[in-house]
Amino acid sequence: MNKNKQFRNDVLSSVESLTYEQLNQQPASNTWSVMQVLEHLYLMERMIVSRVKDQLENGVDQPTEDKPFHLAVDRSRKVDAPAQVTPSNEKQTLEEMKSKLAESRAALIELEETASEDKLKQKSFPHPVFGLMDLKQWIDFIGYHEKRHQEQIEEIKAAIGA
Repeated sequence: MNKNKQFRNDVLSSVESLTYEQLNQQPASNTWSVMQVLEHLYLMERMIVSRVKDQLENGVDQPTEDKPFHLAVDRSRKVDAPAQVTPSNEKQTLEEMKSKLAESRAALIELEETASEDKLKQKSFPHPVFGLMDLKQWIDFIGYHEKRHQEQIEEIKAAIGA
């Protein structure tokens, strides 16, 4: 969980000084704004926590080998976000988004504190790039996914001159 916490702190630190306009500015019509990236992170974390909980309660044991999910930080390979984690075009304040991110993180922490590591390693569901990942790997993946998008945020900041 320490990496998840560190990566989240890094993301939030990288956007702290941006104005409302900069946060919501899209560099091009086919790219996300910084705020849309943050919303995507919130939606992803919520979706992963929900899927992990569902698998813990209803999934069958399906252990799998460790996957190289740390490679998610490599932005040379583009991956389209599934519809359920695609952000809206609604403009938001950083405080609103930080509140949502705190909510999704609290749910993740609660899940981690209540689920046994053995059970997390026994159940799994597929990742679109890495294939079948156990629930422990999914929890760890969240931070690497955020690290990937922190790099995207830096690219957006450069593109808008922030």
